[in-house]
Parts: sequence; structure tokens; C-alpha cells
Amino acid sequence: MTPYDSTTPERESSTASQLETVEQRPSREDAEKAVELLLRWAGDDPSREGLVDTPARVVRAYEEFFSGYQEDPEDMLTRTFEEVEGYDDMVMLRGIDLQSHCEHHMVPILGQAHIAYLPDRRVVGISKLARVLDSFGRRLQTQETMTAQVANAIQNALKPKGVAILVDAKHQCMTTRGVKKPNVSMVTTRFTGHFKDNAELRDRFYQHIKLG
Repeated sequence: MTPYDSTTPERESSTASQLETVEQRPSREDAEKAVELLLRWAGDDPSREGLVDTPARVVRAYEEFFSGYQEDPEDMLTRTFEEVEGYDDMVMLRGIDLQSHCEHHMVPILGQAHIAYLPDRRVVGISKLARVLDSFGRRLQTQETMTAQVANAIQNALKPKGVAILVDAKHQCMTTRGVKKPNVSMVTTRFTGHFKDNAELRDRFYQHIKLG
């Protein structure tokens, strides 16, 4: 399936593309043969005892790693609650563990995200924010794209007064290969609404992260 996009016309186009992609999707057997081919390309023997079940294991792992393609994150935010006694201040989830995979090298991106929003008469169950992050994370990604996707999905589904997200993650395409800088992490942010327009509110968001 194609990556989820938050704008309505493109989502309609994306849905048609997804249906077409499903029809063309290789079988599990095809996928396992591809893994076997990679094992032979790497110089090993797929028939030896330690590798004989590896193709099937890899395919099962990929089903988990990339399960986000089967989900619509905005659907996770449809159930909201209005009985909040007029609460209209920041709602924040801090230190959400993140796992994704780099779309350039298909190696892990590991880190944490901090997500906040300013409710407008309604709130959502806090676990749903983490699920939205996981849904976008369980795809081949760039961190910049994923950060924007999460913020856009929350903004579109909840219509809050603003959304803030900060992602701090290490990319194994940089820490274990290439330049091999193991202590480097990447930070990306996205702000909408009041968070974008109000520097004092952004500072509060950053201060809450530092308190963690």
C-alpha cells in the first residue's frame, strides 16, 4: 500500500492506488523466496540448519514491522469525549517509544516522540495518540515525513486548537553503517494552530519535555 496522506483528494487517490497495489502484492511464498535469494547473495547457505526457517521468520517479522500500511490512523481518533468540565489546556504524552524503519536502507529508526494538542471541546483517549504514532512508524519512513503525518492526522481528526510533536531518534543507517556515528540522534518538530503562532506555548511544550 502507499503511505497514508492526510488531505482528502489525495486520500481518495491513495485508496485507489492501494487497491491496485493489493492486487499486485506478491505472495508469502514470493517474499520468502526473496529472503532466500538475499541469503545466498550474502554468501550463506539457506539450506543449513540455522537458516532453513529464516525466510519464513523474516516475512513474519516484516508483517509486524510494516503493519501500519493496513491501518488508517485517523480512524483511531474517531471516538472522542466531551465531558471534560471545559478543560482547554495542553494535553501531552511525553516519552512515547518509537520504532520505525528507514525507507532508504530498511534498517531501524529508534527513539521517542512527545505529542501535545490543545483540545477544542473534546479530547481523545491518550492511548490513541500512541497508536497513531505506531501506525505511521510501522511503515518505511523518513523521520521528517512521519513527524508531519502524525501532526496532520491529529489536526484533521480532532480539529484541536493546535498540535505539537517532537521526535528524537537514532537511525541505524547512520549509527551502524555509512559514517557510523553511534551517538547522533535526529530531532524533528511540527507545530500547528496555536503552537505554531504562540512562542510562549511552544516554550511550555519544550519545558514539559525537559521535565521528563
